[in-house]
Amino acid sequence: MRKHAFPPVVSPQTKVLILGSLPGEASLAAGRYYAHPQNQFWRLAGAAIGREDLPALPYDDRLAALLAAGIGLWDTVASAQRKGSLDAAIREAEHAPLAELVAGLPELRAVAFNGGTSAGIGRRVLGAASLRLVDLPSSSPAYAAMTFAEKRNRWLIIEQFLA
Repeated sequence: MRKHAFPPVVSPQTKVLILGSLPGEASLAAGRYYAHPQNQFWRLAGAAIGREDLPALPYDDRLAALLAAGIGLWDTVASAQRKGSLDAAIREAEHAPLAELVAGLPELRAVAFNGGTSAGIGRRVLGAASLRLVDLPSSSPAYAAMTFAEKRNRWLIIEQFLA
């Protein structure tokens, strides 16, 4: 079964674009970014924008808070074959038109990759861009090589691009 990414969540004021790889099963079923209850994305992003309450907000309010802080969301894979949710299972990936999106964001200062798969694809596609490219540890519950506190400390780099 071919799975497809969601549309980007951006505004002309987007300063940091956070790119995942491809939404997992829980997200696709819910029609929402980072819907798996164990995914740490909303906690990590909340820490980066100084909104520790971010995970408790309704979904549309979470997106609005990110946009208000200057953060946009999208994925590096537009569509792919994949059983389950693991990035390692992605096959026949069609990359998202990242360069076109980035070119249309006048305030963009950095692109942050949520995890290794996103970084691998995104760096190949955007390598020539004159933007800061930042690798973040994955917010996925499958990535357990770091504690939440370690991930949080690494994600706080986003703050410097929002000022």
